[in-house]
Amino acid sequence: MPKTIEFPFSDDEALPTIPIILSHEGFSVSTNALLDSGSTVNLLPYDIGLQLGLIWENQTVRLPLAGNLASVEARGLFVHVQIGNLEPVRLAFAWAQASNVPLILG
Repeated sequence: MPKTIEFPFSDDEALPTIPIILSHEGFSVSTNALLDSGSTVNLLPYDIGLQLGLIWENQTVRLPLAGNLASVEARGLFVHVQIGNLEPVRLAFAWAQASNVPLILG
């Protein structure tokens, strides 16, 4: 019988979020991510990127965002993400130059 994995989803904010650990080059941040299966990109808020030791000027890959974030500049980068007791995976993110955006796992 296949092993069942349960995730600690939270709907405290009326949105489906999940606790995750982000890590990048020796820095890590525990936070909640909004799960958005309709999103085409993972989105990292500016302040969380700073907590991960990222330097905006060092990220040279520019990514255009769409919709209500079209006016926000974003840079592409890779971050390790761990959910629960699963092995961390390396995911691409658009690091938004705005802190008032949610952390989104698309």
